[in-house]
Amino acid sequence: MEEVLRYEKIDAHAHVGLNALTPTDIIDIADRLGIGTLMISKPMKPGSLGSPEEFIACNNEVHNAVKAFPGRFIGMLTLNPTYPKESMQEIKRCTDLGMVGMKLYNHVKINDPLFDPVIEKFIDLKMVILMHSPIGKSRVVLDAREPPNVSLPEDFVDAARKYPEAMFQFAHIGGGIDWEDACKALQHSPNVYVDVSGSNNEGGMIDFALRYIGEDRLLFGCDYSFYQSVGGMIAADLSESQRKKLFFENYQAILKKSGNHVN
Repeated sequence: MEEVLRYEKIDAHAHVGLNALTPTDIIDIADRLGIGTLMISKPMKPGSLGSPEEFIACNNEVHNAVKAFPGRFIGMLTLNPTYPKESMQEIKRCTDLGMVGMKLYNHVKINDPLFDPVIEKFIDLKMVILMHSPIGKSRVVLDAREPPNVSLPEDFVDAARKYPEAMFQFAHIGGGIDWEDACKALQHSPNVYVDVSGSNNEGGMIDFALRYIGEDRLLFGCDYSFYQSVGGMIAADLSESQRKKLFFENYQAILKKSGNHVN
């Protein structure tokens, strides 16, 4: 545990309200693993309509968790771009509450024109957009049980090319995705960050991602898989400076772009 605890850590992909773990439970686990700050969101349930009432309720739950553990949790909002007016209002409300990023599920693909006004707003805010990635589905595996609007790596590439000033975060390459295909697809998209969270983080995954994505665009995250994700980082063939970048410095740099930071 000495090796684990000597690194500052920001969990770039965390949630509240999606399983039996309470915010207090999450902080207890984070304390054991030396995770000082967690970027939390609550995406809407898979298959939901994604109504304004739903995403407002999710964001309120996130805000309540942040109020309960200020400095440990930092909030990220969620919304549904198919409700453009309500989405823009919710961005204003949530950023006024101190939220500093966004986590979306799969109501709209990341390169859908419906998403454009939201991306443009987040460019102005200099905040990152974290988007769910497909579990099992890719350009070479099309029959996975994922909804049609899930964003594939190529959709991220398309959005990143259209909006080079935006910051995108490709979610959980350790979550069951074809991570080799994803890393190869995203290697030439400098404004797409990749988080290594997930419970299916196979040996060699982080080393492979480092080769294709580079040490400045990889982010440590857990997505509830705390022990697997920290263990994968410690087991990976990283230099001391690379481990510090992935655990903390890369996300700190993202936060600083919007005038925020972790103390």
